[in-house]
Amino acid sequence: MKYFSTRGEGAAKRSAEAIIQGLATDKGLYVPDSIPTLDIELGKLSELSYQDIARTVIGKFFDDFSAEEVDICVNGAYDSKFSDPKIAPLVKVKDAYVLELYHGRTSAFKDMALSILPYLLTTSLKKEKEEKEIVILTATSGDTGKAALEGFADVPGTQIIVFYPTGGVSEIQEKQMITQEGANTHVYSIVGNFDDAQTGVKNIFNDDAFAAELDADGYKLSSANSINIGRLVPQVAYYISAYAQLIQAGEIQPGDAINVCVPTGNFGNLLAAYYAKNMGIPIKKFICASNENNVLTDLINDGVYDANRDFFQTSSPSMDILISSNVERLLYHLSGDNADEIASYMKSLDDERRYRVSDKVKEGLSNFIGYYSDMNQTHDAIKRLYNEEHYLMDTHTAVAWASYESYVAETGDNTPTVVASTASPYKFAGDVAKSIGVTITEDGFANMDALYAKTGVAIPEGLAGLEHKKVLHDETIEKEAMPAAVKKSLNI
Repeated sequence: MKYFSTRGEGAAKRSAEAIIQGLATDKGLYVPDSIPTLDIELGKLSELSYQDIARTVIGKFFDDFSAEEVDICVNGAYDSKFSDPKIAPLVKVKDAYVLELYHGRTSAFKDMALSILPYLLTTSLKKEKEEKEIVILTATSGDTGKAALEGFADVPGTQIIVFYPTGGVSEIQEKQMITQEGANTHVYSIVGNFDDAQTGVKNIFNDDAFAAELDADGYKLSSANSINIGRLVPQVAYYISAYAQLIQAGEIQPGDAINVCVPTGNFGNLLAAYYAKNMGIPIKKFICASNENNVLTDLINDGVYDANRDFFQTSSPSMDILISSNVERLLYHLSGDNADEIASYMKSLDDERRYRVSDKVKEGLSNFIGYYSDMNQTHDAIKRLYNEEHYLMDTHTAVAWASYESYVAETGDNTPTVVASTASPYKFAGDVAKSIGVTITEDGFANMDALYAKTGVAIPEGLAGLEHKKVLHDETIEKEAMPAAVKKSLNI
């Protein structure tokens, strides 16, 4: 398997090279030259563990890794650090199936990939005989930062630097990051929103002079964001696992189609479902669920990506994004791997914050449907599902649930639907508690206790006692100071 830039950089990369580099030198994202097939009968999927499925997916995409190397990565990632032995359990709620992706250490779906990325990266470094220290540079809208910090803390040969928007994450998400231990961990709050943080990181990646300066000091940049193909590929496994669990529970027969509904910001989670379909999982519709920052809804429904709009800070902050990175990979595939076309879209996005896709790409989007939910609809969904089913979900999952309900009401489609649940409700305890009628305060941790008192739903181990941890990272910087912060972190 070879990997190419979505924007046409000529040199093909092995997967290990692409994982190390993170972002292509032309600002494009690495994509495989083809999406491999599973080569497993669908009926036999239910016999496989999550680890078995992950081995299959990673072995197919990263075929320059030996079977032994894949085993080491998978076994190191998906173990007792997950509180559920199924790793990503599927729970039937009313007429849908909620895929709980938050049973890892940081209580968010980012653990699913960031538990394995350090293993993939360190293995890649050995394979490519890379001797420089790797600097993981990450922008986060809340969950990626903590999951990346947790995964890379004290991993030899790495430094990790995380930027998050001031006031743009929940109190609990922020406390998870600023209390992170590890001699190689560095966290900065930036004055701005997530798009500012993400743009700043991309600009650093594409500053040749800055890269040369780091190189001279023995450092090489890489990424833990979903722009890194090593982040994206492991996510494919949980959609295959969800299909296997549906078969195992007798909810579908092998070969039956399902729909997938995903709360979407940077699009990596939904793109992983698209890859799962192309590997052989029968997915009929991809329901893209957005909050008020609904740039993806308009792209899917109208074929126009337009970031010239108001930016909203919502109760689902991990989706407060107007520049969605991974959609570039989807457009590349739908265009017939036309890198020139994608480069023109991205140039237009840089210059005008807008582009219109071709008729061919728009036709390729026909299996996708976009919905969005405002905060009133989001909180109403939390309230109704708790009152009717005693099922508690976070604000991001609620965006997806409201979109799923809108889709069914509009279409009458009763295809079994998997709804991705991306975080524990306790990560957004104040908004969740308020939705179900609990009186809240300004103290996010008091709201966690109040939510537990009301519902009896267990507080995840990684969040319990978090308020008592010592703050280790407390610096706020302007977005223009991000390169200087990198140098400061590396003592350059």
